[in-house]
Amino acid sequence: MNEIRQLSTSVINKIAAGEVIERPASVVKELVENSLDAGSTRIDVTVEKGGAELIRVTDNGHGVSASQLHLAVASHATSKIQDADDLFRVATLGFRGEALASIAEVSRLVIRSRPADAEAAAELEIVGGRHEPIRPIGAPQGTMVEVRQLFFNTPVRHKFLRTTQTEMGHLTEAVTRLALAHPQVHFTITHGGRQTHDLTPTSNLAERVAMLFGEDLATGLIEVNAEDDDLQLRGYVANPTHSRGNNRMQYLFLNGRFIRDRSLQHALGEAYRGLLLTGRYPIGFLHLTMSPAAVDVNVHPTKLEVRFAEGGRIYSHLLGSLRTKFLSTDLVARANLPRNTQLTDEDEVRQATPDNSELFNWAKQQLGSASAEGTAPFQPFPNQQGDRAPLELHRVDLPRLRQEAQGQQANSSAHADGSEETDEAQTNRVDSAHVSGTGALQIHNRYLVTETEEGLEVIDQHALHERILYEALREKVLSGALETQKLLVPEPVDVAANEAAAVLEHQELLAKLGMDVEPFGGETLLVSSYPAMLANLAPGEVLRSLIEKLLAGGKLPDSRDLLDELLHMISCKAAVKYGDSLTSEEVTALLEQRHLAQDHHHCPHGRPTALVFTREQLDRQFKRI
Repeated sequence: MNEIRQLSTSVINKIAAGEVIERPASVVKELVENSLDAGSTRIDVTVEKGGAELIRVTDNGHGVSASQLHLAVASHATSKIQDADDLFRVATLGFRGEALASIAEVSRLVIRSRPADAEAAAELEIVGGRHEPIRPIGAPQGTMVEVRQLFFNTPVRHKFLRTTQTEMGHLTEAVTRLALAHPQVHFTITHGGRQTHDLTPTSNLAERVAMLFGEDLATGLIEVNAEDDDLQLRGYVANPTHSRGNNRMQYLFLNGRFIRDRSLQHALGEAYRGLLLTGRYPIGFLHLTMSPAAVDVNVHPTKLEVRFAEGGRIYSHLLGSLRTKFLSTDLVARANLPRNTQLTDEDEVRQATPDNSELFNWAKQQLGSASAEGTAPFQPFPNQQGDRAPLELHRVDLPRLRQEAQGQQANSSAHADGSEETDEAQTNRVDSAHVSGTGALQIHNRYLVTETEEGLEVIDQHALHERILYEALREKVLSGALETQKLLVPEPVDVAANEAAAVLEHQELLAKLGMDVEPFGGETLLVSSYPAMLANLAPGEVLRSLIEKLLAGGKLPDSRDLLDELLHMISCKAAVKYGDSLTSEEVTALLEQRHLAQDHHHCPHGRPTALVFTREQLDRQFKRI
């Protein structure tokens, strides 16, 4: 029978290191958190080979005295909690007292520190858990922790380290999270002797976002600031025009601590429902502040996960605050055109004549001679006459132009091959662009173009009508006032066995959408009514479209998501199509109704319904500025 033994301190620390120290980024996270808890205003991170060879974190915090240095690296020794009750009101980033002990067990560690009132600093070196004597040394106020050859005595862990680039990516992400949580602190990162980040302190979170992710994202941020008793939400979320294919740019902070919480991430996603395309995730930098007693941060070794006392209240607060903010924010998409303002004369000539090298060379010579003489006399192009009549500009008379176009169209209705053009084709060609009573122009039977105070707005007719119908339809479904079309003779529809089962399981939900379906024996279903707005579609076609939504993804979705998907489908089928010619009255009605929809700037699938081109953008494209 095997004996039960007490594990040694070294083995215990190595086990703890396995839980807390996963890679170099974990070391940086723990050391920087200690620096923040020490009240530092500047933290410098220096690494070599992605942190595998060297990690050095230097701060200007309050420091550790020589007499306390051994305790600082002892297991479960901390100044941040006094008794068990303190675990229920943790207000610091670190509190377990095991990070330094775990790091020292699997590396060559040097810690050097000096408090403000000490004459000299003290230095302690630990190699694989073995302590050297403390020695005095000269150093400024603060603490420096140097970690070399991480996992040198645990080769199994060392072989799981990835490439330098991968480890550096994780390490930078760890510092990014802390820098976003504490924008008032100056952070620097130096790798291989080259400074990669210099994040100067700021009181504005948006400025810190710009430093890390660029001005383009920062200018598209929407500020959020909401309070509910002792719960405060502040920070920024990105305009729906900015999104990602994953949720890695959802930064949630609780009392200055970066956390991962599926419930809050779900609330963030729900706030953007209908504003983003399927498969896209919102971007957010949100800080939650609440009483430490209302949250348990001691549920995960790395403290990434927490447990809330009132999770439902926080979920509702986040979702409600964001939706309220979106309703009062202009989310119409703006065009993002290239500026191209730094073109030389030679660049402009080359762009204007890309395929004629002879002409380009001639123009280049002219530019050169003009530059040399200080003037630019006009000379004719090669092989062209120099005398040309000046162009005459006339104001365009749209009514007269339309009459002339119609007359020309009637006179040239016969094609070159002798075939006759139909009246309908003539009408479509003449009316491919027409002006409505509101001044909107329909082009290519797809888009509506209208003038705005900013400049020019291009509207997707199908996307806008789909959003208007979706919101009206949703309101009617929720109030039970949806119009349905009863069939004089119920229509049988043959489906597969799994499709029939899905329909019958959601009979009640389909009835809310105006689709009354009953079993008719075997795999045949009987449709007795369906939504009145889809009267131009066959009942069987409508039912099969609903079945596709029921079985999308290979599993049955929850009722709320399913209802939303079905409403999307019905509104999409009922809306005017991409390519439908609209009369002036229809264009006017569509534009007048768009302001009745709350989220008229996006269709239910998340596509923008309109795109705004500002006067400045137009002027820039025409080289006027």
